[in-house]
Amino acid sequence: MINKPGLIKDQLEKYKKTLESRQKYVKNEYQSYGMELAKELGDWKGRAIYMRLAKNVDRKIIEKARYFVKDQDKSKLQTPYKLFMWKLKELRKEQ
Repeated sequence: MINKPGLIKDQLEKYKKTLESRQKYVKNEYQSYGMELAKELGDWKGRAIYMRLAKNVDRKIIEKARYFVKDQDKSKLQTPYKLFMWKLKELRKEQ
């Protein structure tokens, strides 16, 4: 039996419920911040990296890199997570 494609609205609701159910496993602030950062950068598979960064790297540096990516033109930006990591590396070198 072939599954018929559902409405986009239904798929988005299912995705939203999945995200909300995963939030119950978050116990620390840095975990929540890392998950939000992964969602914002479109790198859900790398969320563990962002959690580790949020725990070990100064939040000011992470925020500078995050806002650097946010200020870029979204239409030209294909991989915001790569740009974020590059900027984070540059900011950590300066420190």
